[in-house]
Amino acid sequence: MPAKNMLFHIGIILSLFLLNPIPSQSAVSSIDLGSEWFKVAVVNLKPGQPPISIAINEMSKRKTPSLVAFHSESRLIGEEASGIVARYPNKVYSHLRDLISKPFPHVSKTLGSLYLTYDISPEESRNVAVFKTENGNFTAEELVAMLFKYALGLAEAHTRGTPVKDAVVTVPPYMGVAERKGLLVAAELAGINVLALVNEHSGAALQYGIDKDFSNGSRHVIFYDMGAGSTYAALVYFSAYNTKEFGKTVSANQFQVKDVRWNAELGGEHMELRLVEHFADEFNKQVGNGVDIRKSPKAMAKLKKQVKRTKEILSANTAAPISVESIYDDRDFRSSITREKFEELCADLWEKALVPLKEVLTHSGLKIEDIYAVELIGGATRVPKLQAKLQEFLGRKELDRHLDSDEAIALGASLHAANISDGIKLNRKLGMIDGSPYGYVIEVDGPDLPKDESTKQLTIPRMKKLPSKMFRSIVHKKDFEVSLAYESDDFLPPGTTSRTFAQYAVSGLTDASEKYASRNLSAPVKANLHFSLSRSGIFSLDRADAVIEITEWVEVPVKNLTVDNSTSASANTSTESGPSNTEESDEKLNPDIVNSNTSDSGANDSSTISPVTEKKLKKRTFRVPLKIDEKTAGPGAPLSKESFSEAKSKLEALDKKDEERRRTAELKNSLEGYIYDTRDKLESGDFVTISTSQERQSFIQKLDEVQEWLYTDGEDASAKQFQEHLDKLKAIGDPIFFRSAPSINCRQRLNCSYLLYMVRHKELAARPASSDHARKYLNEVQQIVRGWETNKSWLPKGKIDEVLNESEKVKNWLNQKEAEQKNTPGSDKPAFTSEEVYVKVFDLQDKVNKVNKIPKPKPKVEKPLKNETENSKEKADTTKSSSEEGTSQKEQTASEAEKPSADENSDHDEL
Repeated sequence: MPAKNMLFHIGIILSLFLLNPIPSQSAVSSIDLGSEWFKVAVVNLKPGQPPISIAINEMSKRKTPSLVAFHSESRLIGEEASGIVARYPNKVYSHLRDLISKPFPHVSKTLGSLYLTYDISPEESRNVAVFKTENGNFTAEELVAMLFKYALGLAEAHTRGTPVKDAVVTVPPYMGVAERKGLLVAAELAGINVLALVNEHSGAALQYGIDKDFSNGSRHVIFYDMGAGSTYAALVYFSAYNTKEFGKTVSANQFQVKDVRWNAELGGEHMELRLVEHFADEFNKQVGNGVDIRKSPKAMAKLKKQVKRTKEILSANTAAPISVESIYDDRDFRSSITREKFEELCADLWEKALVPLKEVLTHSGLKIEDIYAVELIGGATRVPKLQAKLQEFLGRKELDRHLDSDEAIALGASLHAANISDGIKLNRKLGMIDGSPYGYVIEVDGPDLPKDESTKQLTIPRMKKLPSKMFRSIVHKKDFEVSLAYESDDFLPPGTTSRTFAQYAVSGLTDASEKYASRNLSAPVKANLHFSLSRSGIFSLDRADAVIEITEWVEVPVKNLTVDNSTSASANTSTESGPSNTEESDEKLNPDIVNSNTSDSGANDSSTISPVTEKKLKKRTFRVPLKIDEKTAGPGAPLSKESFSEAKSKLEALDKKDEERRRTAELKNSLEGYIYDTRDKLESGDFVTISTSQERQSFIQKLDEVQEWLYTDGEDASAKQFQEHLDKLKAIGDPIFFRSAPSINCRQRLNCSYLLYMVRHKELAARPASSDHARKYLNEVQQIVRGWETNKSWLPKGKIDEVLNESEKVKNWLNQKEAEQKNTPGSDKPAFTSEEVYVKVFDLQDKVNKVNKIPKPKPKVEKPLKNETENSKEKADTTKSSSEEGTSQKEQTASEAEKPSADENSDHDEL
């Protein structure tokens, strides 16, 4: 009975799913892309899942190496790429975020300092580095797009089917406009809709303040972040303000980034390089003979990998060993170093690490006592010497480490993604006011334009609120050019050689000026330039228009006069003054036609007289849209449509190839697993009882043939070939497994045979048990019927007979099937299954329960009849009452009709 009820409930649930599909839930993510690692956080309000969490990769790790590799015509990303770094260092590409949209000389210098000898060449159009790989040539934007696509896959896998297309990407504060644009291009190539680029310190501030209350007091907090390749300190002011919510005044929290300072060439990796240089010198000294390990990329890759582990050990111990097998020319290298020696090697770095913190305090005018907390984030802040230097400078015994140094930025950025997304909202909110890390200058250049403050202006000061819009006007009547540049040479993104990062050609002003030159210009022609500083920190020229003001005498009608008001209209006309009117219009109107309002109503109305007109001095303003062409050259130049489409096609081809590679590996593993599982089953003693010797020998021979092919010719076989061999084996094995198994639906092909095998062996014991259960219940039915005859005499005899007849049918069927099964070999199809027995018993139980639930009938009670006289009297009274009521209503209606209306003499309506 329980089994049947379970099947029944499962069917009901499935039908509900089909009739009422689950509404899709939207999700957003954040990608914290670093020099060495990246993390993915997901905001998903799907029931049964945490609303905000970190997505794990295929190795169940919460952070993934920022690596892309090409080996054996295959693309490897993340953990797979990390596995071949020591063996093929020239095929594994790292530090991609820091190379995006950088000039070729800077990329070459950076890679050389990290002992990375990639095959690169300059691109002709933009002068960026092109990485030559086994699978083609790629720019840094394209390689970063591969990381983004992989990160998107992690997010969608984490949400278990919920699509994730919207994301926020974190960037270090020193990243310039060209680099930020490059990241957006990479995200677009990966199919990600970037809601915004958010500065890393803002993500950390969000995570810090989301669960705090600042209504009792504001505070200044410094976020100190030392990652793998850079260091920065950001001053953030947390406070509360009053706002209206559903008509009530409530307190809301917010933060504002006051300042941020950085060193883009100081991080944990630079400490590791000091160790690399130390051990490289030590190895060269041990070997002698003029050997320089630095000239071997593979040796340096092995050494750097082990040095990273050594530095981690030194963070918790006073000494650490290092061991590198076959580091160079089959030589092993073993050594050790103390924490004291490590700190000595990095002596100059400790003071440099304090500079961003000192600069923030100096420029803000705050003292150390004014700082509520200095929160440490970033992996390199775990180094004991750095912590000691910070404690010494701040004069504090303990440092603030309330945030997860690895995940705080990603989690905070995901909160920002949820707040600005249209598809998902969180109840927890924290107002964010971020600022531009750079100041921006606009410069206008063209014929007859002076080189002074009127053409070169500081438009965006440092820490200007994001986002912002502004416009500038210049008096000019010829086409010109606009350049956007950083404010100072002292504040430039790493690798930038020129302050100018964008150039635009503005055209159409000359034509517009000539077109209106013959008109009476009331003011010089000018151009309005509209700029924007986006939420992502990108400063750009959005649009431009020419403003032309013309003053003309225009004959306009004063008023349409009629016979009734001609006198008063004439009087008004004679005393009306004629000030100049201003009209503003777009160029879409025809400028050569002066609109005048005339009336032809006189043709239709005989009482209308000819209109009275007068001349007025009218001012008209025309706004003519100007054409903007971006002329930016170098790494910051935008990709052409052709280049973007070509890059998109390359990435899609790689994605398709990767999918085929994964499918091939899965099918190969499935074929191998099927062979081993089936062989074990054929050799088991239980299988002998349900198969013939000939079947087993034939099947084993086929398994041996496929296994031999798998480890010889099948090493490089395609997915189609693996699938064909698997299908051939299943064509032999499945009929054997199905032979004695109950009817089931195997949805997963790879597990179907094993499931049937297990069911069949269970069936060997389940059939006798089901027969015993059935016979036991048949005896119970007889006892139940006898109880009915004694205690439930009201039950219909026909229903009881139906139960007895059904019981007899089940008994006869069971006797017949058991007799057939005794004569059926174990390798043949069984005469019956345990499932069939239980179905028969369940049906019989249903009939017994239905009869057993028939209620005892209630005795009939006759109601006494009323006296006819009383009934007649009641009818007469009812008729009389109805007649009187009708008469009363008629009289009342007539009386109301004679009364005067209450509104006849009323001057106003009453409510």
